[in-house]
Amino acid sequence: MSEEKNKKRIAIFGSTGSIGTQTLDVIAANPDKFSAEVLTAQNNAELLIEQALAFDPHVVVIGDEKKYLQVKNALAATSIKVFTGVAALEEVASMDIYDMMLAAIVGYAGLRPTLKALDAGKALALANKETLVVAGDIVMQKALENRVPVIPVDSEHSAIFQCLVGETRNRIEKVILTASGGPFIGRKPNYLVNVKREHALQHPNWSMGAKITIDSATLMNKGLEMIEAKWLFNLRPEQVQVVIHPQSIIHSMVQFEDGSIKAQMGLPDMKLPIQYAMGFPHRIKNDYPRLDFRKLPVLNFEEPDIKTFRNLALAIEALNKGGNLPCILNAANEIAVYAFLKNRINFLDMTAVIEKTMEKLPFIQHPTLEEYFESDGEARNFAADIIKL
Repeated sequence: MSEEKNKKRIAIFGSTGSIGTQTLDVIAANPDKFSAEVLTAQNNAELLIEQALAFDPHVVVIGDEKKYLQVKNALAATSIKVFTGVAALEEVASMDIYDMMLAAIVGYAGLRPTLKALDAGKALALANKETLVVAGDIVMQKALENRVPVIPVDSEHSAIFQCLVGETRNRIEKVILTASGGPFIGRKPNYLVNVKREHALQHPNWSMGAKITIDSATLMNKGLEMIEAKWLFNLRPEQVQVVIHPQSIIHSMVQFEDGSIKAQMGLPDMKLPIQYAMGFPHRIKNDYPRLDFRKLPVLNFEEPDIKTFRNLALAIEALNKGGNLPCILNAANEIAVYAFLKNRINFLDMTAVIEKTMEKLPFIQHPTLEEYFESDGEARNFAADIIKL
């Protein structure tokens, strides 16, 4: 068999974001194992063009239709096909030109292409947690029906996934998701009320995109991860626990019914879980920095402060109640984070917007996919009205 046929063909949906660019780093470091066949971006035409010229994919998609000609003209001398618009993302996700989708589109926008990839029987490396937060029951059922593996890329869920390899016959008592605590660990509301955009974007351990960095600062990120873990690992809400671990060395843990705990550890580097998901079930040799226990003086753990960081409490409420409430939570949060990044509301206002939206929108215990889409739209409109966007 030729080397080309041995390569795993990767479609990176969200190639210009933090996860997408690091995925391309992994592909560049392993050209004998992977090729990038699909690259998509919403607005960053310049970087998408640069990536396309470097990796020569089969197809690129630029979401913003106003930038279509810019991308098309820049790639005119190549054989790369260029598409544009939201519908094109779904169309390309259905194409038989790749083996694995790396789902890295930020937020709710990643849901529809992901569903199309599952329908097409494509393996899924999932970096978009909102897909499972919004419609986890439907996504995982579709994966099951199509016998498609869903391999998490989030460092916490990758850690749990790695801890569970070889444990299929052993029951989980609980999973323990670790959180760095973000830049405001230990702070109280009288400090947080004055927090500005630039402060919240300074994460102590991880380099991430703006949306996920703000979610980390409010602890909403950990709440979304709790909901995601429920669906990924078929858990009850009470089996998902969060602990603050400022050093971000232990990425998460699994406790089995005999009381034994397995933890996955390593330096904070998203390329590790990305590489693991793409190469699974094989681990791929690399030259990333190694963790040296001799230089690790202490690992700390503490209870999250959900009275101060009430976004986590709201997410736990959504996790416990289920139905369309996580979908409403996610939509309101996306609007609130957008408004905060635009300096339209302050740090603590984000929680108020989410809470009010969750209170006012109708609850549906067993939503259809269409009802999830409707709940998402209604929640966005309601949250935007509160903020007067």
